[in-house]
Amino acid sequence: MPTITLPPRCDRAAAEALLPEMVAGLGSGALHINARDCTQIGQAMLQLLVSARRTGDGAVIEPSAHLRETARQLGLEAELFDGVAA
Repeated sequence: MPTITLPPRCDRAAAEALLPEMVAGLGSGALHINARDCTQIGQAMLQLLVSARRTGDGAVIEPSAHLRETARQLGLEAELFDGVAA
């Protein structure tokens, strides 16, 4: 399972920088996305995470407390973290 680590600031620039790595990783089975250090997340990265979960073998995301709370507020918690312990 390929692992991708998200930076603390997950803005549009970070999403653009990680997109090629995520696309390449999706062809190798389910992705493991380490987002434990995420302290700021924007719409572009959220869209990329949803897409990663829905593409190919999907992705398992290890969220930070901030990412989990942001996803909860936006109604995306089940979409992003289904089956992942808090």
